Amino acid sequence: MATASLRIDINAVLANWRALDAFSGPSTETGAVVKANSYGLGAERVAQALARAGVRKFFVAAAEEGAAVRQALGEGPQIFVFSGHMAGDTQMIAERGLTPMLNSLEQVTRHFEALPGAPFGVQLDTGMNRLGMETGEWEAVAPIVLGANPRLIMSHLASADEPAHPMNARQLAEFRRMTDGCGVARSFSATGGILLGPEYHFDVTRPGIGLYGGLPFEDARPVVRLSLPVVQVRDVAPGETVGYSNTWQAETETRIATIAAGYADGLMRTLSSKATLWAGDTPCPVIGRVSMDLITVDVTHLPEPPVALDILGPHQGVDDLADVAGTIGYEILTSLGQRYQRQYVEGTA
Repeated sequence: MATASLRIDINAVLANWRALDAFSGPSTETGAVVKANSYGLGAERVAQALARAGVRKFFVAAAEEGAAVRQALGEGPQIFVFSGHMAGDTQMIAERGLTPMLNSLEQVTRHFEALPGAPFGVQLDTGMNRLGMETGEWEAVAPIVLGANPRLIMSHLASADEPAHPMNARQLAEFRRMTDGCGVARSFSATGGILLGPEYHFDVTRPGIGLYGGLPFEDARPVVRLSLPVVQVRDVAPGETVGYSNTWQAETETRIATIAAGYADGLMRTLSSKATLWAGDTPCPVIGRVSMDLITVDVTHLPEPPVALDILGPHQGVDDLADVAGTIGYEILTSLGQRYQRQYVEGTA
């Protein structure tokens, strides 16, 4: 096969969810964020496995994502939509039983007029200045909104991956000031917030990246292994160049493996001549430019030409590769290409 194999360990996802759930007490419910197709790993399979493990609250970015998750899960679990009730979403929200997190007075008005009595939640801005109602808006509408029985009130931390950042405490104080005594279930923490401690947990937590093996959850079990097939192996003489723009030149006789993957598959050009692939336990450096569909790798030191090389696996996780690319593990995961043959490992966990 000329397409790469992306192995997704569902058991590891479930183990990570259980570990994050264990950070909270029995009064806190642990949900799961499955937006962006479960961070590129396949929302249908991931959400179904989490639901079988007992997850009853799922979070997505947009109504279309929520509709896909609902189709996978059927009736029962709650599906919260971070972007709220957008114009044109009314029918989908109603038919799929989604719970929009209303972010503004405009969305409150739209939801109450279009779907009176339908479930909803509220998102508040506690300092991130991205989504949610600010203090003035919330104070103006809170009596009406609270009287309509919201299912959840949430906010989002801006610096949870930096435990000592003063923004965390400021946002916590603001969230309490805006919501204490409201009588509604509250949610404040994604993965990073869970790790900050119980005072950040409230009634519902929303782990995302930690489920999929990424930082800031350092104890997460790895979830993905990405093996890239070798299309061709050739010997390059001293003085010859490899790849676009002749950025790499051989100093000695070199054996080059050409790998079937590239920036069209989410492997950024910033990995050019920087990244390492692995033949079992043996590192193999990328040489030359990462192109749309192909990567060239030095395999001179291998005893036999490889059939495939790992770019994600036991020796290099998503955050390790992200460090090389100058980005974050979130981007590595959510960029994983659609040409990869996704293979799910699932069983007794």
